[in-house]
Amino acid sequence: MKKTAAVLIAVMALTTAAFAADKPQVTIYTSMYEDIIEAMSAVLQEKFPQYDIEFFYGGTGTLQSKIAAERDSKKLGCDMLMVADPSYALELKAAGLLHPYVSKESENMAFEYDPEGYWYPVRVSNMILAYNPEKYKAEEVPHTFKDFAYDPSMKGLISMSNPLTSGTALDTISALKDKYGYEYYDKLADNRVMVESGSVALTKLETGECKEIMILEESVLKKREEEGSAITVIYPDDGTICVPSPIMTVKADWSAHNNVKVCEELTDWFLSPEGQKHIVKAWMHSVRKDAPEAPFDAIPTSKIVENSMPVSWQHCVDERLELRTNFEERVKNKK
Repeated sequence: MKKTAAVLIAVMALTTAAFAADKPQVTIYTSMYEDIIEAMSAVLQEKFPQYDIEFFYGGTGTLQSKIAAERDSKKLGCDMLMVADPSYALELKAAGLLHPYVSKESENMAFEYDPEGYWYPVRVSNMILAYNPEKYKAEEVPHTFKDFAYDPSMKGLISMSNPLTSGTALDTISALKDKYGYEYYDKLADNRVMVESGSVALTKLETGECKEIMILEESVLKKREEEGSAITVIYPDDGTICVPSPIMTVKADWSAHNNVKVCEELTDWFLSPEGQKHIVKAWMHSVRKDAPEAPFDAIPTSKIVENSMPVSWQHCVDERLELRTNFEERVKNKK
């Protein structure tokens, strides 16, 4: 009896493994936060039990380096990408690595998308300023990106993300360079900006070690909802930097599993009202014209867009190395 039971268990395990192996697989490279990926994974598993969908997490800069290495083998390790930096979609399209798909949801997009269907915006992240009203008064901190760098009273008390690894941070320093010139980087250095992760910056804001930080809105909203934090968003008077991050499907002969039809189905879902509700639940703004309400404690998306700082995505492509080099030399390595 014991031997029979053991054989049955072994057969069942092999059958289950074989069934899982038969599922069409899709690997998604993404820069979304890991806890958000976990939530998304659970939703997708319930919504699409017939597919094996896996996420691989990394900052946009890290993923760009990974893909650059994989391109040498003529095969990528993913089937889809959901990175932060919209300019990277332009680069991958130009390189012939993307699969075109005209989504049935395309007409509902409130933000620019590729007319041939090579990429779509899937979530909107906003670079903002934040402060802790339990440590400082609102009138004691800058309300513009310019004063964040130029106000000498902020020296040694400010923090920002690293554009060498973060796509949204790179887009931010590109927009700020276009508006204020490379002098802006010098002023950041003069004000001894700390370049570090958002979680570290938020902790320093809570303790008072930082007076103000440049950070993604979603990081603050998450902390306010989950922890009841007093940390408050400032939408800069000289323009919030809006980043409509893209979703893309890898061209069939370059993709890891060659399941482009599944990728098309997933694209439609992410852009659909249902998919976008989960984006908003994850403290990011929807890309749809008929968008659901804004994320927790955020102002309406339309209000943010009305006063946003222009970003040239083509500049981000053409000047990526120059931007990173200037930031590293003028800010990170300045003594």
